[in-house]
Amino acid sequence: MTQPLDIAVVGATGSVGETLVQILEELDFPVATLHLLASMESAGSSVMFAGKKLKVREVDSFDFAQVKLAFFATAAAVSRSFAGKALQAGCTVIDLSGGLDDALALVPEANAERLDGLALPARIVSPCSAAVALAVALAPLKGLLDIERVQVMAALAVSAQGREAVSELARQTAELLNARPLEPRFFDRQVAFNLLAQVGAADEQGHTAPERRLVSELRVLLGLPELKISVSCVQVPVFFGDSFSVAVQSRHPVDLKAVNQALEAADSVELVERDDYPTPVGDAVGQDVVYVGRVRHGVDEDQQLNLWLTTDNVRKGAALNAVQVAQLLIKQMP
Repeated sequence: MTQPLDIAVVGATGSVGETLVQILEELDFPVATLHLLASMESAGSSVMFAGKKLKVREVDSFDFAQVKLAFFATAAAVSRSFAGKALQAGCTVIDLSGGLDDALALVPEANAERLDGLALPARIVSPCSAAVALAVALAPLKGLLDIERVQVMAALAVSAQGREAVSELARQTAELLNARPLEPRFFDRQVAFNLLAQVGAADEQGHTAPERRLVSELRVLLGLPELKISVSCVQVPVFFGDSFSVAVQSRHPVDLKAVNQALEAADSVELVERDDYPTPVGDAVGQDVVYVGRVRHGVDEDQQLNLWLTTDNVRKGAALNAVQVAQLLIKQMP
């Protein structure tokens, strides 16, 4: 039996951090002492764990030598400031912020083998929630398809940008439903009852940081560094649950029966029947799987596979993936 570990959760008061703490309890993760950390503004609040209220402390003054494992559910700048200190103190870091570009990106359903022989302590990235969802759905198909290109339209929930974005969508919705003038605050324009064609600022080539991160991480997770991937991220007026329209171009005709069998047998995938389709609100939110539906060829091309995916971006796409990585790691800890 694995010995209980002293663990830190940095960003414990955010939506991902709180969900991570909840999942540690749900999965009966072997926790000896749980240290909850956050910025000075959030320190002093409490989070429930195992029937107790645990006080959140400031990360600035924490000694990471006290713990063997630390989750960073924070902004990238916080990870850059403290993850290195944690590693130097002998603490393995699982980072959810995208702040450790040189670290190992991992989704257990896609590339768990990369942990084999990994020297600890180590820095490991739990990728962006979109990359997690796509890797979970596409990894089972690698042996069936000679993948040439992947095209993705990612419809992203506002919760990916934190609680302030969730509050902004709620406020805008209330303003409009009550026929009051709308003044956008967090977003640069109306997001309620609307679609925003990009998430974040675009670079000189017209691509945003989430789009570039998704391309980079998905190549790593699938072990296909030269894979051609095109991505458009769209901000949708949904609180929780990302959805994706995916077109996979194969060099050979796609056997739909074999694809359905592979998806049905895959871990963390829920294949929806042909005459139905999944939605974030009706299916994905609060669940631990990636829902896959509308499995079909291209309109006039049997070398193309079209899929519709949806998943809980905060739970499955972020917090649960990080804990699943930790479950694999603790098997290698002395």
